[in-house]
Amino acid sequence: MPPRLPRDSPTPEHRLPIWVRYVLPVLTLLLAVVAGYSYHLNDGHSLATKDIFLNNILSADNGARVRRVLSRTPLIDGHNDLPYLLRIELQNKIYDRKVLAALRAGVLSHTDISLMRKGQMGGQFWSVYVGCPASESVGIDDATWAVRDTLEQIDVTKRFVASFPETFQLCTEAACIRRVFRHGKIASMIGIEGGHQVGNSLANIRQMYDLGARYITTTHNCDNAFGTAASTVAAGGDDIGATEFGKEHVHEMNRLGMLIDLSHVSHQTMRDILAMSTAPIMFSHSSSFAKHPHLRNVPDDILQLLVQNRGIIMVTFVPFFLTSTPSEASIHDVVEHILHIVSITGWDHVGLGSDFDGIDIVPQGLENVSKYPALLELLLENGASEEQIAKLAGENLIRVWEEAESVSRKMRNVLPGEGTWEGRTWERTDVGMPFLLEENKGKRIQGIGGAP
Repeated sequence: MPPRLPRDSPTPEHRLPIWVRYVLPVLTLLLAVVAGYSYHLNDGHSLATKDIFLNNILSADNGARVRRVLSRTPLIDGHNDLPYLLRIELQNKIYDRKVLAALRAGVLSHTDISLMRKGQMGGQFWSVYVGCPASESVGIDDATWAVRDTLEQIDVTKRFVASFPETFQLCTEAACIRRVFRHGKIASMIGIEGGHQVGNSLANIRQMYDLGARYITTTHNCDNAFGTAASTVAAGGDDIGATEFGKEHVHEMNRLGMLIDLSHVSHQTMRDILAMSTAPIMFSHSSSFAKHPHLRNVPDDILQLLVQNRGIIMVTFVPFFLTSTPSEASIHDVVEHILHIVSITGWDHVGLGSDFDGIDIVPQGLENVSKYPALLELLLENGASEEQIAKLAGENLIRVWEEAESVSRKMRNVLPGEGTWEGRTWERTDVGMPFLLEENKGKRIQGIGGAP
């Protein structure tokens, strides 16, 4: 008979390390199940199937983590061109039953309500885009229909949002996003994609703000009175940067609390405006120049300036800005751009700005607005934390907007800017009129026929 151990002595089992007693049996059981499951499905090709099985387990876990993050943080996209599709396909006539049904579920493009819900979206900046003049002969001061058309795009965006009150709510302040999110709706904001759309006018900027627009892209693909466009430099033009009047534009945007968007501007314009602005700025849909040297992307030195400014770059999904082989672009390219940017800026200065409905090809794995969770899951797989993807999803954008509003409050006693572009042409009706002040005789705008 073996000797009996004293009552207070540990049994042989208890003398084993904890990991052997508890962890090892569980791991052994799990691996046995995986091996048997994979062998059954693959006729003995167990290793490859085991990897797939384990990856599925991890993927399912990351899916749950993303759902947890997006239950607390609104996922906000910085740029979507759906309103322009409403213009060019429907001439802004959206009340047809078939149109409304398609906008709920069934569009051929990238955005409808069912896809947005699947993508767990909490907010969207709708771009009220109107293109630059088709002819290069049209000068900055030449009359166009851009302001009229922008007003129409603001109108159709508001009507679209109002057509689905159970889903959307227009937001004109940062705090609104969280309120709307708590009620299960998608916050809808308006962004104007180019200074030409406000007629190069500070007064028009104020009117657009009053109508609900909350960011303006300084230039689109044409120079204007505020600065140089990236497209000008790409075509071989000089990168002059921001103009003197551009400084007044920046000041007025800061005074209003309106976000300045530097996507589409030249690199020197980026540097100039970042040096001018006292409020954080945004790139609504741009990516990393270091990862792909397209002039629409942002160089590392400017990313460093962005950190000093406390702004945000919302990484775009445009294949031409992601890789030199756009037809092969994928969700992994977007991840690489994000991870490079955060290696420069940290996680406090990144967001998402897809440009969905404004592009004809999309990255593989990011086919429409339902795919945002897949992108966040992939970032988790690459080592991002839940806190970091929450910042990317929406926390950073809300913080930037709140800080811009704070700057505006500090400027509440500053009068609206009255400056005008020095190259502007003034016109008046050619009839005789009385003067307001004696000292203005001979100074006012001349009539076409020379009337004083």
